[in-house]
Amino acid sequence: MKTSLEHRFIEEIPEFKEEGILYVSIEHCVAIHKCICGCGNDVVTPIDPSAWKLTFNGETISLSPSIGNWNFKCKSHYWISENRIKMASPWIEKKAEKEKNKGWSGFKKYFKGKK
Repeated sequence: MKTSLEHRFIEEIPEFKEEGILYVSIEHCVAIHKCICGCGNDVVTPIDPSAWKLTFNGETISLSPSIGNWNFKCKSHYWISENRIKMASPWIEKKAEKEKNKGWSGFKKYFKGKK
């Protein structure tokens, strides 16, 4: 299991994604990487005020909030902070459902103010 990711700024999303690389497209407002558990799934993280925040300090990248892969069989859950991976407990169904609802609530709240 990876303990860190290298980041690459890209203009186009590559068809083949390497493990251990966090691909960041500013143009498409997205970060993509292979799940750090090794299951091979692509993790797509939309960058916008209602979803994830990306921070680039000139050397490293952080994403917040955590990455919760509750739709994957692995149920992995982790943070990416300054290119380092910090593991959390895998998602359990009840917690995953609560977080999904919280995410939708934040999404709706954000866009409600944009009318």
